Amino acid sequence: MDDTKQTGEHSPETQSDQPKKPLGEQITELVATAAGVLAEGAVRSVAKRVRKTAAKKTPVPLKKAAQAATKAAKAKKAAKKGGRKKAAKKARKPAPKKGAKTKATKAKKSNRR
Repeated sequence: MDDTKQTGEHSPETQSDQPKKPLGEQITELVATAAGVLAEGAVRSVAKRVRKTAAKKTPVPLKKAAQAATKAAKAKKAAKKGGRKKAAKKARKPAPKKGAKTKATKAKKSNRR
């Protein structure tokens, strides 16, 4: 796409070495360059419109299936990355609180009275 663009920057030495082109050839080059730039812009705008139209006309079940597939692929990828870390860490059981009493200890105390 960038190959249609021409900078036109030449050093003064190269311009003096080359003979001047006739006016007709200069105009032809100018028109060809402008046509290339316009064609490039037209292709981009048409492609953009086609993408938008295709997105609007895609059936809803197909969109949902595509979203589900994308979600599953992301989850699978995340599981591969995060699964190793989770396996390395073991779940610790919280230590019982000192103030917490079980039913058995309550029953023993009530029998003592």
